[in-house]
Amino acid sequence: MDSFSETDLFCPLCTGIFEVAAILKCGHNFCRACLKQFWNYNVRHSCPLCGTLSHCNKAPINLELTRAADKYRAQMDIRGFCVSHNEKLKIFCHNDEQLICLVCQLSKQHKVHKCSPVEEAVQQKKTEISNQLDSLKTELKILNKTEKSWAETKVYIQTQAKADEAVIKEEFEKLHQFLQQEEQTRLNALQQETETKIDVMSRKLETIRGHIKDLSSSISDVEKRLKAPDLMFLREYKNTKARVKCNLQRPECFRNILINSAEHLGSLVFEIWKKMENIVKHVPVILDPNTAHHNLSISPDLSSVQRGRKKVLPDNPERCTGQMCVLGAAGFKSGKHSWTTEVGHTKDWSIGVALESFKRKNFVSLKPSEGIWAVSLCNGDSLFAKTCPRSKLPMKHKPEKITVELDYDKGRVVFRNATDSTTIYAFKAKFTERIFPYFSLGFPDGSQNESKLTISPMRIKVEVE
Repeated sequence: MDSFSETDLFCPLCTGIFEVAAILKCGHNFCRACLKQFWNYNVRHSCPLCGTLSHCNKAPINLELTRAADKYRAQMDIRGFCVSHNEKLKIFCHNDEQLICLVCQLSKQHKVHKCSPVEEAVQQKKTEISNQLDSLKTELKILNKTEKSWAETKVYIQTQAKADEAVIKEEFEKLHQFLQQEEQTRLNALQQETETKIDVMSRKLETIRGHIKDLSSSISDVEKRLKAPDLMFLREYKNTKARVKCNLQRPECFRNILINSAEHLGSLVFEIWKKMENIVKHVPVILDPNTAHHNLSISPDLSSVQRGRKKVLPDNPERCTGQMCVLGAAGFKSGKHSWTTEVGHTKDWSIGVALESFKRKNFVSLKPSEGIWAVSLCNGDSLFAKTCPRSKLPMKHKPEKITVELDYDKGRVVFRNATDSTTIYAFKAKFTERIFPYFSLGFPDGSQNESKLTISPMRIKVEVE
């Protein structure tokens, strides 16, 4: 800036400090934007000051002057002076959000704008920014909390995968052991039949080989006697006649002496499959561990739930944290469905169905208006239908198995005592979304009785049509 005076840094057209200075052949400088605007109305491309014609459509930039103007503008800004009027910046324009001087406030550009003194604007804008900063800090806390939760979820996914892998291997090991045992049993049966029939044939062969030896000896002896002199032959005729007289029986024809391949191989896979009825279990409802409360433990085969120690689990959207409950893995949107739950000697339980949208993170009363249709046993002696208000149900004997029958299309949920098929209670509703089996356990009573709910397995039957 040393080679330029202060007046050199202002554009003759806009009277403001140069933004980007363009120099003409005559030596005059103008803002490039101002010169372009001037030339839009002057097709001769002449200098706005002296009228000298320019033969180029775009004037070159005066880099030295532009840098000097930038440096001067920065100095004016540090000193708190208006770059246009060299007046102190005492006013803040709220519309343009910039500092201005008193002259700027009276100008056409800011005359109708909302303005206030710097001191007043500072407090207002600091409060505004502080509030926004607090909001950003809140967002940062949420992000940090989410990041931590997601990191824990990633670790849990790995742990969950290893646990599931162990269960899969264990279940397949059981199948492998069954098949190996079945294979060995069948091989043993085949070997036993083989040894028995080989022994029979060995003894028969020994007998027939003895007969062959005796008969061959007799034939050889008789042939020798036939070659003897006549007197000697006649002298031994009586003995020879007795020797050729054979009373041997013809060899017997053995039936069923071959290996019974039909018995060993016939429908082999099917017969093994039928035997698997005794070791394969099927339950109509599979529990979803991703919905289970932190204090509930799900069996490896996902068919039973019991109260246990609190576990560190991800607070995923599906998980129920407001209720001590777990849901079935599969929801229903149509059709008829039923399942039976063994409650045993558990004193506090609730069983039923729940809408997919019921509030899983908050404590809610078990009632249809909250999206839950259930019956509950309290303290081991009181049975209730979870209506609003709840309805106490007659109970001659505490049920040990509860069957839930859901007819989605007709909107019916019926609870029966599985022991005698008597109806405990029936709800009538209108379902418009997916509905899930619902299982809940109360707090432990301190007794030796185990609080546990188990889905009863269904009978598997292999048939041929």
